[in-house]
Amino acid sequence: MKTFLFFLSFFSLTANSFSQGENSSLKEGEIKMEDLPAVVIKSAGKDFSVYLPDRNPDVNVIALQQKFISYDLGKDYQGFDSYLVVLESPQGSLSATYNQNGKLTSVVENYENVKLPAKVIYSIYKEYPGWTIVKDKFLYTQKEGDIKKKEYNLKITKENSVQKIVVKPNGEIIK
Repeated sequence: MKTFLFFLSFFSLTANSFSQGENSSLKEGEIKMEDLPAVVIKSAGKDFSVYLPDRNPDVNVIALQQKFISYDLGKDYQGFDSYLVVLESPQGSLSATYNQNGKLTSVVENYENVKLPAKVIYSIYKEYPGWTIVKDKFLYTQKEGDIKKKEYNLKITKENSVQKIVVKPNGEIIK
């Protein structure tokens, strides 16, 4: 009888201890970076500035965009018709224009030799078998919160041939 009670109490305690383990690496109230909304809104008086950060896989692009998002314009724009903010990194630059009210009007991002999205790489090697990507540029422009241009300008080679192509982030080859 003692053995039976010992096993019963042992299994009841171990079952309870396993049932309280966490199933996720996230704690309550935390959100993964991928689940955050793509729109960052900054208040500029009565107007709102809208910036859509790109979901580029390159860490340098993400770092420069995060630096821009956290940039505090303060009262620097006052007294000017337009105000230009330029952020640079070794791989590229981000230029943003604000109007006289401090509202973000346009953003131009230009990067070189970035990590390409998998869809872009797959479509290049599918359409151009045997070719090698030797140089890439990423251009991303926005105006008034709308994406105007988002493309990769690539230089590919095969033996002695060189070709320049333009690819959208979804892998669609433009030219």
